[in-house]
Amino acid sequence: MEVTIKRPTLLLIMISVLLAFITAGLAAGPADGTTIQGQVIVRNARDNADAIIYIDKIPGKVFSPPATPVVLDQVNLTFTPHVLPVLVGTRVAFPNRDEIRHNVFSPTTNSKFNLGTYPRATTKYYVFEKPGPVTLLCNVHAEMSAYVMVTETPYFATTDKTGKFTIPDVPPGNYVLKAWHEKSKPESMEIEVLDGQPLNVQFELRR
Repeated sequence: MEVTIKRPTLLLIMISVLLAFITAGLAAGPADGTTIQGQVIVRNARDNADAIIYIDKIPGKVFSPPATPVVLDQVNLTFTPHVLPVLVGTRVAFPNRDEIRHNVFSPTTNSKFNLGTYPRATTKYYVFEKPGPVTLLCNVHAEMSAYVMVTETPYFATTDKTGKFTIPDVPPGNYVLKAWHEKSKPESMEIEVLDGQPLNVQFELRR
């Protein structure tokens, strides 16, 4: 049997198919960004761990900090992790999980604070508002130290012992990529991120 589709009906079918494609595209959301990966060699350190790689401020872009605090622990007389990159405006939690009392303070000029001394199972907080590296110390235990790197973009990573790092979901654009380590002079380079083309970079840091 031959079926004839009238023009109005055919038009409605075509519109429905088009809307289906549009809806599917919207549901999928924007395409994922590009991955920046690579290695940092720290010449004057025991290994290549704890270097922080991050994209510097992007003119015209302001990013919202996470809604929940980021944790920097105190366990076995050690700040964990030793280095922590966070976005400007991030609230950091400092729980004390040791049996003894701890103190958290910073002598860094633009981010001076002192949370006082507090016992086990207590958590105190601080909001990091100024970009740059912030030194953390404990008045009770001189051997304890850590660093918070406050960045103006959420595109950052910390290296492992081999110096490897990965920054995912970076949108296309031209940026300044920076590398920092507590024992070295910071370095930077201009990069171009292209959509769908992973970028591999290398840094060598020296004192």
